[in-house]
Amino acid sequence: MTERDVLELDCVIVGAGPAGLAAALRFKQLAGDEFQIAVLEKAAAPGNHSLSGAVVDPRALDELLPGWRKLDPPIEADVGAERFYALSERRAYRLPLPPPMHNKGNFICSLNRLVQWLAGVAEKEGIEVFPEFPARDLVYEDGRVTGVRLTDGGVSKTGERKPSYQPGAEVKAKVTILTDGVRGNVTKQLLRLEPSALEGRNAADYETGIKELWRVRPGSFPAGKVIHTFGWPLPPSVYGGSWIYGMREDRISLGLVMGLDYEDPTFDLHREFQRFKTHPLIRGILEGGECLRYGAKAIPGGGLYAMPRLFGDGWLLAGDAAGAVNMARLKGVHLALKTGMLAGEAAFRALKAGDASRAALASYGEAFEASWAFEELRRTRNFRTAFKKFSRPRAFAEVVIQTALGGRGIFYDRLCHKEQVHEGLGAARRPPEPPPFDGKLTFDKLTDVYHSGTSHEEDQPSHLVVRDTSICVTRCAAEHGNPCRFFCPASVYEFDGALKINASNCVHCKTCDIKDPYGIIDWVTPEGGGGPNYTDL
Repeated sequence: MTERDVLELDCVIVGAGPAGLAAALRFKQLAGDEFQIAVLEKAAAPGNHSLSGAVVDPRALDELLPGWRKLDPPIEADVGAERFYALSERRAYRLPLPPPMHNKGNFICSLNRLVQWLAGVAEKEGIEVFPEFPARDLVYEDGRVTGVRLTDGGVSKTGERKPSYQPGAEVKAKVTILTDGVRGNVTKQLLRLEPSALEGRNAADYETGIKELWRVRPGSFPAGKVIHTFGWPLPPSVYGGSWIYGMREDRISLGLVMGLDYEDPTFDLHREFQRFKTHPLIRGILEGGECLRYGAKAIPGGGLYAMPRLFGDGWLLAGDAAGAVNMARLKGVHLALKTGMLAGEAAFRALKAGDASRAALASYGEAFEASWAFEELRRTRNFRTAFKKFSRPRAFAEVVIQTALGGRGIFYDRLCHKEQVHEGLGAARRPPEPPPFDGKLTFDKLTDVYHSGTSHEEDQPSHLVVRDTSICVTRCAAEHGNPCRFFCPASVYEFDGALKINASNCVHCKTCDIKDPYGIIDWVTPEGGGGPNYTDL
């Protein structure tokens, strides 16, 4: 039996996104060279798998890196003009900007570029950031987390070891900070091992955001301009809305966010995004332009009451892995940075005291509850619940009242709902005809996968693990009509009497892991470096 290499550290961080890099930087600021720390990243380079709108609130960066604007950050523009519209199929009705959507003082950027920049800052501080180090499994011994195990390399599709076989190393640490993103595979294992971390919490809510980067006609959409919309093409039963953000060089960030707690098993997220672009308001912006990039990513939208306990014996959670997203503001980068900073501080205190127990790491939870990040999430704590309980018009009225009451609902506060987003899917039905794709304004899924820069080693086990494929051809086909064909925004799943998984198309959005009606799809890490290449997204 081939032995695994073992790397011993004081602190290991899983995921080189905003939360992981902020945790590492804050830890290093406090610890200097006293303790060994490293950041593991599954992508070929930090930022390659990072996707967001993104309008960023700079508050956390101001705390983490005072004077950061002098370090040549990749800012596209400071937010200028803002617009908010309700869309019908043919019209756009301008409405007053809701208070949570005000973005004065924020900036527009590519999250891909921002993460690259943060990683460069971290490396200049002497922090080891290891790309192509995909954490596959949690190392859990005697009731505590002691590190992670990396994905094996050089394994064929059939599970045979190729000449290039390399067993994944074990990275052992006194403190493990999990920042592996929305529905992170290691965080998911942790919450299965420690279900008490979810006691008293609402079931997690998720959305998926689909995004394209466009170059538009010169001067047609200025850098810094921000538009948000709601309504068409989403039916009243589907939560969601869109964004358009102006960037430099006549580029725009364009996206549509859709709640995953819908009932229609034929609802196709990618199809709805393509329809969205045919609206006269959006078409008028895009016509004569060129689509440059594409991506998709799930979002943890449940808010404060859906966040798990953030600490335990040997472990901490931060960023999207902790559910730290404010859906009322459609923002999470600043919260990822802040929770990462607080996790880094807690890890340093624990190591300094020689105690990484749950009791010692509870200081992280206390610091979070005393922070502005907690207060921001507290003020919008029932936002997503309003859209689960009520129709769209009443939900908006409820949100107005929540804003006046500091986040409290009229008849509820901390309403614990346990229904998972995959549990309310309806019966199989005839899918609608797909819209025509013209290849200029609208695209089929495979064309957009090309736009995502996705690439995987073909001869490796599928990183989309279906635990019981017989369910696909029996129960799922009869009961729901194999909805994976529709909810996947990358044409990964095909069904023609048997399930075919095109894992090489996967853009790592995690939608299938969340929305599969039987909970039998597990997204796990492929070989290091595989996945999308979200340049400028």
